[in-house]
This record gives sequence, C-alpha cells and structure tokens, in this order.
Amino acid sequence: MTATADIPPLRSNPTAHTHEVTNQVPPLVGHDVADDPVLLEGVRREGAGWYVDDLHRIGRRAGSEEVQRWADEANRHEPELRTHDRYGNRVDEVDFHPSYHALMDVAIGEGLGGAPWADSRPGAHVARAAGFMVWSTAEAGHGCPVSMTYAVVPALRAAPELAKEYEPLLTSRVYDPGLRAP
Repeated sequence: MTATADIPPLRSNPTAHTHEVTNQVPPLVGHDVADDPVLLEGVRREGAGWYVDDLHRIGRRAGSEEVQRWADEANRHEPELRTHDRYGNRVDEVDFHPSYHALMDVAIGEGLGGAPWADSRPGAHVARAAGFMVWSTAEAGHGCPVSMTYAVVPALRAAPELAKEYEPLLTSRVYDPGLRAP
C-alpha cells in the first residue's frame, strides 16, 4: 500500500473566518521532530550514528502538514468493526481510514516494526527505537501494532517452526493491511 491519501489540508476555510482564535496553540507543522540534541547524542553514543540522516528524514516527515493531516483523519475516523458481510457471512474484520494505513505504511516501510531483528548492524535496535519515538509523535494510536510487531519476534523464536513461517513477514518493510493467514 502506498501512502497517498487525498486528504484536504489542515488550514481553515478562509471564507468561514469569524474570529481570531487566541486560546489554542496553532498547528505545529513544518518542523523536524528529530531535531532534539539529547536524542541525537544518545543515538550516536549507543551505536546508531549511521542512522542520524534517516532519523532527520523521518522527523521532517512526521512534522509535515501531510502527516499531521493523516493523524487528524485517523483519529477523527475511528476503526469500525465489521462482523458480517452484506450477505450475512461472518467476517470479523476491522475497517480503518486510509490515513491510518498511510501512517502504518510509513512506519513499516521505515523499519519501525520488526525490521531490526533482520538487521545485523550495530545499533539497529537503537535506530528503531529512535525512529519509532520520532514517528509516533505524529499519531500515537498506530504505534501499538507497530510495537507489537517489533516485540513478538523474540517470543516467536522460542517456537522455531512458527518463527520460520512468521518472522520474514514480521521483519518485512512492506506494509500489508490484510487480515489473512500467511
């Protein structure tokens, strides 16, 4: 899935302007979320200095108007449980807004799920943690399945047959929104 949802911008409709809002902070867009000296020093110190440029790229994307729009849409359009299809067959699926899938697509594509378990570079897990921290500032809700994807790999390794089947899927950088057996 490619994150290309056609979602309107965050800006207000200028023709609907009735007053100046003074009791709310304006949207924080157009900044690099990774521009945090303490975070960057820690990433370098803990062996993931090679990741700093990628972290800034993720940080700029997380702070972009486009991603903030995705976050707003994903939160305004809650997941919807669909227990049956229109013919009465049981399906038990959850439908998510396209913006939620756009956020997930970037997170998995950037290796913030299980990818570090397949990366032998020193600092791979530090890089993932920093990237996850930066990316999830845009919208926290999608962080749960991303974190679970990361966390399940070592548990699966206790069952080698299951790990053989599922680990390549969990460490992939390709987001698959489908609900099906591998």
